[in-house]
Amino acid sequence: MRLARSAAALVVAVSSGILAVSLTGSADAATIGAGSYTETLPAGARLPSGCGSVSTNPRENVTANAPAGAVPTNDWWSSLLFKKGDDCAFSQPLYAHPLAYRPVSSGLGFSYEQTPAISGSATGLGEYHYPYAQKLVVGVAGLNAPKALVDGWTDWTVTPSWSDGTRTLKATIGHGLPLTYFQATGGDALISVTGPPTAWSNSGNRLGFSIAGQDYVAWGPAGSTWTASGNTFRSTLAGKGYFTVGVLPTTTADTTAGKIAIADSWNAYAHNHVTGTRVTYGYNQASGTVDTTYGFTTTAREGSGSGTVIALYPHQWRYLTGSTPATQTYVSPRGRMKIVTGTQFRTTMKYTGVLPEIPAVADSSGADLTTVTNYLNAELNNPADFRGDDTYWTGKGLGRAARIAEIADQLNLTGVRDAALTVIKTRITDWFTASPGKAARLFYYDRNWGTLIGYPASYASDEDLNDHHFHYGYFVAAAATLAKFDPNWAATGQYGGMVDLLIRDANNYDRGDTRFPYLRDFDIYAGHDWASGHGAFGAGNNQESSSEGQNFSNALIQWGQATGNSTVRDAGIWLHTTQAAAINEYWFDVTGENFPSQWGHNYAAIVWGSGGAYATWFSGEHALVVGINMLPMTGGQLYLGDHPESVRNTYAELVRNNGGEPQQWRDMHWQFLALGDGDAALSKFRASGGNYTSEEGESKAHTFHWIRNLAALGTIDKTVTASHPLAKVFTKNGVKTYVASNITDSTLNVTFSDGRTMSVAAGKTATVGGLTWSGGNANGGGVVSPSPSTPTSPSPSCTTGTLLSQGRPATASSTESADFPAANAVDGNTATRWSSAFADPQWLQVDLGTVQSLSRAELVWEAAFGSAYTIQTSADGNTWATAATVTNGDGGTDAVTLSGSGRHIRVNGTSRGTPYGYSPFELRVYGSCGTTTSPTTPATTTWAANTAYPVGAVVTYNGTRYQCRQAHTSLTGWEPPNAQSLWLAL
Repeated sequence: MRLARSAAALVVAVSSGILAVSLTGSADAATIGAGSYTETLPAGARLPSGCGSVSTNPRENVTANAPAGAVPTNDWWSSLLFKKGDDCAFSQPLYAHPLAYRPVSSGLGFSYEQTPAISGSATGLGEYHYPYAQKLVVGVAGLNAPKALVDGWTDWTVTPSWSDGTRTLKATIGHGLPLTYFQATGGDALISVTGPPTAWSNSGNRLGFSIAGQDYVAWGPAGSTWTASGNTFRSTLAGKGYFTVGVLPTTTADTTAGKIAIADSWNAYAHNHVTGTRVTYGYNQASGTVDTTYGFTTTAREGSGSGTVIALYPHQWRYLTGSTPATQTYVSPRGRMKIVTGTQFRTTMKYTGVLPEIPAVADSSGADLTTVTNYLNAELNNPADFRGDDTYWTGKGLGRAARIAEIADQLNLTGVRDAALTVIKTRITDWFTASPGKAARLFYYDRNWGTLIGYPASYASDEDLNDHHFHYGYFVAAAATLAKFDPNWAATGQYGGMVDLLIRDANNYDRGDTRFPYLRDFDIYAGHDWASGHGAFGAGNNQESSSEGQNFSNALIQWGQATGNSTVRDAGIWLHTTQAAAINEYWFDVTGENFPSQWGHNYAAIVWGSGGAYATWFSGEHALVVGINMLPMTGGQLYLGDHPESVRNTYAELVRNNGGEPQQWRDMHWQFLALGDGDAALSKFRASGGNYTSEEGESKAHTFHWIRNLAALGTIDKTVTASHPLAKVFTKNGVKTYVASNITDSTLNVTFSDGRTMSVAAGKTATVGGLTWSGGNANGGGVVSPSPSTPTSPSPSCTTGTLLSQGRPATASSTESADFPAANAVDGNTATRWSSAFADPQWLQVDLGTVQSLSRAELVWEAAFGSAYTIQTSADGNTWATAATVTNGDGGTDAVTLSGSGRHIRVNGTSRGTPYGYSPFELRVYGSCGTTTSPTTPATTTWAANTAYPVGAVVTYNGTRYQCRQAHTSLTGWEPPNAQSLWLAL
């Protein structure tokens, strides 16, 4: 969202009004390192504003049960909490998918639209929406609540609450939940249907009915019944106060028998109320993959079952691992949603890397070097070209200067580079200093909202809490470039702490930090950001510039890598990888499966909760409509080239709709086209002779550099990953060029998943393969180990003893999936883990090989830890003795004193600390001092086909050692680099 906030071109999205409130804070400026921010509202500055007293009391619309800490904003359900505009009592429609909801005084309205409403034309501005169209209201007989409040929330669910003093209602709704869970007091459960319903099943506690081609099922408690009267259904709930209503994935073609069969299969989940949702993720640097687990905590209101019915978005089911979806699907504004059941599902995506900048493989010599040098020298006196003094336009200028610095460094034009770095350092340092009396170029922290607002604000980044990820991503990215050349400036004791605050405000990566909401702008389940803080529109929340959201994700990767912070870097990698998949699905529809076929566009400039729009907030010009999801072009936007044919198709649609080549933002479109056809883009640039107006955050130097080098490199090869996050592979005419950037002061060795290796000198970006080049001097970056870092085994001493367990055979009572075997807990690598089933009790056992005297054990826990467990020992694996008991485990690293001896060591978990399983990264068992000998390390042999390998076996392949993760007989094609589920690189 930028330029002019006009919704004139938007047909369905009804904007809320803006209420300006100017208040004064009560605290003085706070320092963080050498930087500072203020807690006194600057003169004339505005706070977030909305209905009632929400400006100073954002918890006005939550109950006492709601989680403590900063309230979430920028979510799909935010208008329920951050009330604004024309509905100060309830909310705008909440597009959870597959269902949409809207609270009313009598309860919760339901909508499940399967036919899109389309406006505009296939060659002009237009939108598609699955608008909220209420089919039923679920509530309590007689309920007339004055307001809907928020009783609680988890990662992708929310619980609205109603009370009129006599009757109460709570409902749990969320992304991917076709079942809606209710708790009621003070009256009968009441389902009011719009128009005459058709009941196709009403037996015992279960009711099935249809309305307007949609099929719903209501489950009351055991012993209850449903009675029909006109357009209503009613149940006393047998006095138990809970029930569930769900929408079925059926069409008008389904028979009654088919509907009943689905309802029968869901009976087991009907009363397992979802009471929590939580995402966990991990980046495997060695394999270049990102694993995400979406977990659902359920509480059985009757019986002892677990799990629920889960609907998956396309960006989830395309990368699903360990589950098989059902054949039925839901219609949604994001395309087909597929169904699984259980307590979780997992996805595995490839992270194919980002770069600080495209390498200068083609413009580092000859006439092209002269061209780019002239462009760079022209920027010497004004590399940022700031177009405004607010957070957005300051950020744009900082981003421009960072690109110039990166390119100039590659080409050894140190004068230009240093001029750009000086501008970045001077301007950011100014913003990071809240001196007394200062009213502009500073950040203000509001304790009530848990937000950091930069003033001057813009595009309602203050009043609506809009776009913080857009604005702050530019700051963080520029700071990352500066950090590689001036690491002292970026230290936590200097200005690094202020950079971290900006990161935490926009997308706090630390669940334990209650100053800011967890992942404010990022919708964990939907896989992308939301721009509006309140989301109070008829079409739900929205996101326009998905590419600026990715600029933030890339900034975290670059900053984390530059400062040695693997937690920030890995959060960026997860955000970037997940959102890249979502953007290609929902903004560019690269498969052609998600947009309504009648719409006619293959690209959406804005994604809304209810649909998408070929339009922008600020302009109806085709060049700007399409270009808004391309800027800023950086080495973090290469995901846009994952589908070269889609790039070419999007550009062709732009030319068609525009009636010819674009004349505005031509540089952005040429750079985008270069990701699909570099030669064509270069031809267009050369034909222009440089006679065009650059986009406000662009420079001719960067545009030429980007296009010229992509024309030489070719297109993205998204099949190859690397063991380093700042690496990428390109292909032209069937020949691959491998790129890696080393921002440290020591040599870096990189391995690619297709077996290619390369060595990169300190401070250099280098290429091998089709094109060979090396350049740059950015060697001030931090050294980031694979995350979590691989521990070094302590040397024997009287305080540690000899590490006995590493690499030994391990077994367990269960595994969450094949990706988390018991062997992972003793492989010496805290990037891997064992994870059990989500139940008590569970055990993990390691065989030390011989009876050993013992001194202690260490358990390094993932977020899912054991709060109570025993450590047992055995000489034979049959008779066990308890060596230690832990009853108050709190996660992290547990160090447990042991005595006596044993060959087999077992951790027996009796109580989980979370709803998930037991999941230690490492179990380390140490011998006693002076008398213990380490068991023999598994013998190392050369990998060979047609060989039976047990868990723990160690082999070498192409000079790298690997440990067997799962027992198997090897086959040709199962070489360790090609079968990472079987082998762990040591």
